[in-house]
Parts: sequence; C-alpha cells; structure tokens
Amino acid sequence: MRPLHRWGPLAVVAATALLPFWGLWRAPGPPMEEGFMLVFPELVLNGWVPHRDFLHLYGPGSLWVLAGTYGVFGTTLEVQRLVGFAQQLGVAFGVFALLRPFGRWTAGAGGAVAAMIIVPPIGLTALAWVGGVALGLWYLNAGLRAVEHGPGRRGLVPVGAGLLAGAALLYRPDLVVAIGLSGLVLLRGLDRGGRVRLLAGFAAGVAPYLVHVATAGLGTAFHGLVIQPVFELRPGRALPLPPSWDRFDGFLQRAGTLRELPWPLPAPPGPPQLTFWLVLLVASVALLLAVGVRAARRGAGTPPVPAVSHLRLLALALFSVGLLPQAMQRADSTHLAWASAVPFGLAVGALAHLLAQRWPAWRDGARAAVAVAVPLVLLLALVPHFTWRTYADYVAQTFGYHRLSYVLERDGRIFRYGRADAVAAVERILADVERVATPGDRLFVGTGDLRKTPYSEAFLYYLLPELPPATRYIEMDPGVANAPDSGLADELRAADVVILSSIRDDWDEPNASRDLGPNEPNEVLAELFCRVSAYGEGPFGRPLYALYVRC
Repeated sequence: MRPLHRWGPLAVVAATALLPFWGLWRAPGPPMEEGFMLVFPELVLNGWVPHRDFLHLYGPGSLWVLAGTYGVFGTTLEVQRLVGFAQQLGVAFGVFALLRPFGRWTAGAGGAVAAMIIVPPIGLTALAWVGGVALGLWYLNAGLRAVEHGPGRRGLVPVGAGLLAGAALLYRPDLVVAIGLSGLVLLRGLDRGGRVRLLAGFAAGVAPYLVHVATAGLGTAFHGLVIQPVFELRPGRALPLPPSWDRFDGFLQRAGTLRELPWPLPAPPGPPQLTFWLVLLVASVALLLAVGVRAARRGAGTPPVPAVSHLRLLALALFSVGLLPQAMQRADSTHLAWASAVPFGLAVGALAHLLAQRWPAWRDGARAAVAVAVPLVLLLALVPHFTWRTYADYVAQTFGYHRLSYVLERDGRIFRYGRADAVAAVERILADVERVATPGDRLFVGTGDLRKTPYSEAFLYYLLPELPPATRYIEMDPGVANAPDSGLADELRAADVVILSSIRDDWDEPNASRDLGPNEPNEVLAELFCRVSAYGEGPFGRPLYALYVRC
C-alpha cells in the first residue's frame, strides 16, 4: 500500500483537529463549565461524592477519570484541556474507524468533518458529553468488528465493546438511547456466544454505578442522575424549537455575537442559520436511516464493500438517532454541534456508499471528494458562522490573529478569561481574599441577585483551593439552585467568605430562567455578612463582583 494512501487519510483528520489546537489552548474557557471540570474532580480526590456533596447533572465517570489524571499530573488547566482534546480526537477518529470499511479516504473525509464540528464549540473543556460520545463510537466500532469477523475470530472483542458501552453511560446516562438502539443491531448480528460476551462486558462496564450508589445513596443518585437533569433543569434551560427566526434565543449565543470574526462570503443572518443547521442535522440522520435500512434489507455481501456487514450502516444510523435529543432540548450552536458532528461525519460514508453502488468504477478518493463536498458546501452556504467561521477563527488564533484572552494566575494555577474588566476585578479580589480569609474558611460563589441563578463563576473555587466550597451549587442552574427547597440560604448561613458576581445577572431567555426564586438568600447575606469591597461595574447598577465576610 502506498504511504500516501495508508497515512494520508489519518493525517487529514489529525491536521483538521490540530490546526485550531494552539488557538484553543490559549483561548478563554467557559467560566462555569471549565471551572467545574477543574473543581469537581479535585473535590472527588478530597473525598466528596457527586450528587451527594455537590450538584452534578451527569454520571460520575468523567469526574473519576479526571480525578485520577489530576492525582497523577496535578490539577491544572493544561491537564484538563489535554483530556478535553483527547476526547475530541476520540470522536474524530471514532468516526474514521467506523467508516474505514468504506475506504480510507472516505473515512478520512468523514473524520475531518466530525473534527471540524466537534472541536470549536466549547474549546478544550473536558465535558462529559464529548467523552461519552467518543466512548460510544468506539463501542460501536468494536461491536461491528465482532459482527463482521464471524464467530471464530471474535474472541474478547464483544466484551470490549460492552465495556466501552458501559463506560459511555458512566459519562452520560442519556446516551442510553444511542447505545441501546445501535446495540439492538449488534445483538441481531451476533450469535448467542457473542451476545453473552457483549452483555457481560456491558454489565461490567456499568458496574461502577454500584459503587456510586453505595457512596451517594440510591435516592440521592437517582435524583441527581434523572430527576434534576430531566425534570428540574429542563424548564430553565430549554429553548424554543425550532429556533426563533429573527433573534437568538440563547443568552450566551447573543453574547458571542459581540466579538465575531468578519465573514467575507454571503450568508444568511445569524438566527436563521440555527434553524438551517437543525434541518440539516435531521436530514443527515434521515439519510443515514434510509441508506441503513436499504442496506439491511439487501443483505450481506452488498457491493462494492462485500466485507462490510449489511447491518453496519443501520447501526450507525440508529446511534445518530440517539444523539438527536441533545439538539432538540436546546438548539443553540453548542448543542447542535455536539449532536451533529457524528451524523455529519457518518453521512459522508453513506453518500460514498451510494456513489459506489451507482458508479462502482470510481476510486475511493473520488467518492470521498464528492461525498465530503456535500456537507461542507451545505454548511458553507447555510451555517457558515457556527461551523466554518468558528473553526477559521481558532485557526487564525493559532497563528496569532483575533485573540482576546487574558490570564488569571494564583499560586501556579491559571485560568483564561475573555473579559479584561473581569480579570482586573478578580485579580483584586484574590488579593483581598488572602488578606481577610483563613485557609479552611468556607467559600460561597454566587450571582449578584441570589433569586436568579442562571450561571456561576465556578473557576473561583479552582483559584482558591484552600477555601472549601460552602455550597453544593458550585454549578448554578435556574430552577435548581434557586428552587424554594434548594437549601441555598442555609448553605449561605454556613459560609465564611462570599463572592458574588453580577456578570450574568442580565441573563434573559424564553424559558423558566426568567423566574425569580425566594429572596431568603439575599436576606441572609444582608443579615450576616458585611461587604469588604466592590469591583468593576456590572448590570443593573451592581458591581461586577463583590466580596463579603461575616460581620
């Protein structure tokens, strides 16, 4: 095999992921999300238990992995971002592996599309969704290998597939739809021995949930894994479907438009692009389903790839169906990217498969070029601002252009933030905290008005590790932290140091995040705490940040 044909497709996927890497490495991260992915695993190292001791809306798997990584390499922004990038590579090369039977260049094209979409949305933050999807893709790859190798050559491959499926659910339990639907196809393609091995591996993969339930408690774990994310959180985070045509519904989506890279080509207005993206996502999944069902009906040995199981495309399609709820619950650019990276990448394989059936004499490179052009041109024409432009922006930042990032540093810990005024304010706060607080004092970080809790500056807990959190709501969410029975006021009563930020007090979305909770936390603050100082200017005449200690 010629070196270009062997290594070229892999190089294409790697280059697509690596080009924006240095720009992402030095870019600001989301203060709450990247903040809690630094704080939560460190709390786990200190014996805290997710759901019992702090709010966590997903499975414990990603926190366990990061806790182990921090235990070896230290709790740093760099370590966390390397894990996040590894997860993104897992998605891109997972798509490559799944498409490999359709041709190396087809696989390279699909993996590159997945990388282009999955890498930019939330930077290098090691969030559980991306890690869970990556594990799910490699589960599916192992399972399909077991189906296609036949009974005599399977060995422990089905066991490995089951283990990966269980690990994916340890990261994100809501991936059960994607894992379950695609798993039905695998079970159909395996013999009895293969099914037993797959299910045994899956049981072993999800078994760590028993440890979590034993430490957190069954009721507490169920509440944190199911009740809070599905029933309590959804009203305050859901956005209209389809997205509004004349405005951005998401607050952070609107905030992101203030610092956009100029785009030289004709494009639809920003808000309609989200609707177009949602339509393209559904269309890509529909294409995968149509091609997959057709292939399954035609049976094994379908030209031009007779070595590929007739069930492969159907399994890929059903896995993609299971990702759709991620976009439907909140159709902003981040969730659309998370849900569409895999279907768009896999759609390249489905298109190449159709082209190979129509023109079997075409080489893999020609099929890949035509197949990849379809999603890329559609994204360029209909959704350029949130795909091509975002990706190009980070590539430009890699080479030193359009960079708006500021570094906060304390005792060797750094955090990258995107607002100069916030960085200046926090630097002053950190100096004052060292003056008024004693190691071991309990720290409470909240919003400027504690009746409204749409977001938090969770990274402050990371920069002040000697002050343990006074609240389980390190991550703050509407309808959860400010619910009447949340206990936020009681936790505030037990705090020693309080930092409030009004930086997101003007949060406004068409959902329950507009609803105000009880005023009791504000009353506790006024009764028990004295303000040390205020820093910067925020909305509604409030300071950007304010520092309080017990009177």
